[in-house]
Amino acid sequence: MSHDENRIKIRKLAYMGVLAALIFVGTMIHVPTAIGHVNLGDMVILVSSYLLGPIASIPAAIGSAAADIIAGYVPYALPTFLIKGVMGLVAGLIMKRNSENKVRLPRRIIAGIVAEIIMVAGYFAFESLPFMYGVAAAIGSVIPNLIQAGAALILAIPLTYVKVFDRVHV
Repeated sequence: MSHDENRIKIRKLAYMGVLAALIFVGTMIHVPTAIGHVNLGDMVILVSSYLLGPIASIPAAIGSAAADIIAGYVPYALPTFLIKGVMGLVAGLIMKRNSENKVRLPRRIIAGIVAEIIMVAGYFAFESLPFMYGVAAAIGSVIPNLIQAGAALILAIPLTYVKVFDRVHV
């Protein structure tokens, strides 16, 4: 492995660590709801997917699950790890860069929408389980999760156009 390849791997690892911490902080900035809370973590996950591609799954899973544990939502830690990890993976795969090393707006929007559908559906499925709340109660979390999804899209897509991120992606 060359010196440059090593530096790129170290840079990716450092970005993943910083982004996991930012996802954690974004998730901790939340508004409580009847079931769970609405937070800013998804916004950071979408920006991470833009910057890192599919490996955004790692900071998305770790940062989000750690926030659930610290916030006292321990039963959610494993589902969150899986749901947020898949969000980061899928959004990162969709936000494939073109030959000019850019991600076109439609891809950014589609990636965000698909990732947020994964989030809403994933939590609905988990909360619908008999040992959780059941389907009737899980329906109550759909609106807050859609609000969180909408906020993430509205905030993340413009952030991906901040010029500093053009130099940060790996």
